[in-house]
Amino acid sequence: MNDVAHSLTATPGSTAAARPDPAREAWRQARLGMEAGEEKHTPSAVKTRRHRVAFKQMLSLFGWGLRICGLYERGVRNALRVELKRMELAFANLPAEFDGFRILQLSDLHVDFLPEPLETALNLIAGEEVDLCVLTGDYRKRLSGPFEHILPVFEKLLARLRARHGVYAILGNHDCADMVEAFEALGIDVLINQTRTIRRGGAQIHITGTDDVHYYYTDAARTALETAPKGFKIALIHSAELADVAAEAGFSLYLAGHTHGGQVCLPGGIPIITHMSCHRRYASGLWRHGSMTGYTTTGIGVSGLPVRFNTRAEAVLITLRRT
Repeated sequence: MNDVAHSLTATPGSTAAARPDPAREAWRQARLGMEAGEEKHTPSAVKTRRHRVAFKQMLSLFGWGLRICGLYERGVRNALRVELKRMELAFANLPAEFDGFRILQLSDLHVDFLPEPLETALNLIAGEEVDLCVLTGDYRKRLSGPFEHILPVFEKLLARLRARHGVYAILGNHDCADMVEAFEALGIDVLINQTRTIRRGGAQIHITGTDDVHYYYTDAARTALETAPKGFKIALIHSAELADVAAEAGFSLYLAGHTHGGQVCLPGGIPIITHMSCHRRYASGLWRHGSMTGYTTTGIGVSGLPVRFNTRAEAVLITLRRT
C-alpha cells in the first residue's frame, strides 16, 4: 500500500499538528511584519518599496485605453477561456515506482476577482484521478485584508478533486500568513519552507514548498531547498525567482506560477510585464536551468484587470516518466 511520510510537521488535524510549532510561529510573526510594512523582499532586492499607487494608475489608464479601442470585452472573453494542459516529463533519476505519477497544478486562482475560469477548470478536470494536487499560490484578488469569503470556494474545489496523496499548497504574494491555519482546517497541507516525502514501496520522492519569494523572501526559503533530503525532489515555489538555488540543491522539477504568463502579451506570447526580479526568461512555459526542469504555468485567474491577450489560462496535468 502506498503511504505518505511527512517531515517537519504532521498532517493537519493530527495530534502532532495540534502541538505548538516554534518554527512555524517564528515564520508567522516575521511574515506578519513584512505584510504590515508593505515592502518587497525578493532574492535579488530585499526591502524595496512597493509601487502600488503608480501601478494602479497605469492599470486604470490601460483599461480605459482598451475600452476606447473596443478591446476590453474581447480581453474578458479571452480570460474566460481555460485549457487543461497535459504533459509528460521524463527524468533519469525518477524511481521506477513513480513512473506514471500524475500531478495536477492549479495556480493563481484569484477566485474573488473572476470566478468563472476556476469553474471551467474544475469541469475540465472532472473525473481525472491524480496522485497529487499542488496549489502554487495567489488565491484572492487583494494583497491584504479579509480572506474568509474565499474559503467556501476551496471547500468546493476539494470536494471535486480526486488526489490519492492529497493537496499541497504554498503561499503567493497575494496571500497572507493567516490563511495557513484556515486552509489546513479544510484539509490542505500548506508547506511553509518545508518538505514532505511520498513513498511507494521502497521508493520515495520529496516535495519542498517555500513561502512566496517575490514579496516575502527570507533565507528560510533557501535553507529549505538546500537542506531537503537527497533523491528525486520537486520544488513548489510561487515564482521562478529561486531557480538557481533549487537547481544547485539538486531538484529535478520546479513548479511555479505568479506571472499569469504575462496576462497581457505581445503576439507570440511575449510578456510585457513579468513581475519578476530575476530569471525573467522563465516567466512562462517549460524551461531548464542546469539539469533541472521547470514549468511556469499561466495560471487560472487574472489580476489587475480581468483580461488576457496572447496568453491562455490553464490547469496543468503533469505525468512523471522514468527514462
